[in-house]
Amino acid sequence: MNGKPIDFHELLGLYRRTLLEDVIPFWTKYAIDPNGGINTCIQDNGEVVSRDRWNWSQWRALWVFSKLYNAIEPREEWLQIARGIYNFQTKHGPLEDGHWPLLLDGDGNIKKGFESIYGDGFAIYGLVEFFRADGLPQALELAKRTFNAAESVFAAGGPPPAEPYPIPEGRLNHGISMLFSLAHHELALTCGEQCVHEAADRHHHKVMDRFLCKERGLVIEWLTLDGKEIPPPEGTVVIPGHGIESMWFQIHIGREKNDQATVDRAVAAIKRHLETGWDAEYGGLAWAVDADGRDEVGWRQPDIKLWWPHTEALYATLLAYECSGDQEFLDWHEKVRDYAFRHYPNREYGEWTQKLDRYGTPFSDVVALPVKDPFHLPRALIYSIEVLERLLGNV
Repeated sequence: MNGKPIDFHELLGLYRRTLLEDVIPFWTKYAIDPNGGINTCIQDNGEVVSRDRWNWSQWRALWVFSKLYNAIEPREEWLQIARGIYNFQTKHGPLEDGHWPLLLDGDGNIKKGFESIYGDGFAIYGLVEFFRADGLPQALELAKRTFNAAESVFAAGGPPPAEPYPIPEGRLNHGISMLFSLAHHELALTCGEQCVHEAADRHHHKVMDRFLCKERGLVIEWLTLDGKEIPPPEGTVVIPGHGIESMWFQIHIGREKNDQATVDRAVAAIKRHLETGWDAEYGGLAWAVDADGRDEVGWRQPDIKLWWPHTEALYATLLAYECSGDQEFLDWHEKVRDYAFRHYPNREYGEWTQKLDRYGTPFSDVVALPVKDPFHLPRALIYSIEVLERLLGNV
């Protein structure tokens, strides 16, 4: 890598323009429904193909518009959009047991009930950020109720429902502890309750002490219930973008706890995932690789290039540089940025194309849920703006 210096002022301007002139205007122009929810079954040209409301997307959009209000600028428009999403969601949930339905139609009728614990995790995440923006006590109470519902599932043992990535019997999945380490951490910071802090710590330590393999420096997606590795190829699957995202989560947690050892391990793991996941021939981060370099990868479509790992890497490399001062992270940032900004932005409509094959050609197959999600890209831009402002001494 060449060690070329980055102009942080120029980069900050690029990311602010991308966020405020390209990405957010796409969602405010095309996606906000008159009933308050956000339409995410939407094409790159803004055409709404279905008003179905996937729980993941609603809560993640609630987080984004609340965070925009809290971190970028207190625009009333953004707070009103967040309120609309919150009102739509809470008008039609939670279910009696405190969980949230996975899928509603555009009018709020339940099409799929509690079929994914991930929905609860994103509910906690979005509700906490909305509470910080709006100050509505009911939002924080709902977050705590959802916390109790989710933790009751974990306490019962066995795999929780986890569409669209169901968990086989006898398996632990990294994504569960990854999400809940951060969601519970954010709730604990806001409500201060000891039981929430303790639950957040449990998930955090599962990520750092079990899924982050000390020998490889990589996050393994699947383990046995007692934390042992599973034979390949299933047991050696690494999702580079997932590992990178998970590690910046753990940096946030480690910094809050003044735990430098955790920060240092997570910073090193970010670099390992970049090195392991980068496609040296065609560029970009592969969706999945084998931890030991085998040709057979225990994951569907492992060589596709999704937009979200690159957005996570944009922020994670800046954060890792801030934590470490290691110039190599700035080199990686430029490498990722060059690939991402050449391949993903939709110049005509704004936002980014979300799915490319290995060679950089867009395709339309559903990968997880049939949505265009307003989350990874705006979140990465918001956090990148924040870290750049710190690096420039603006805050």
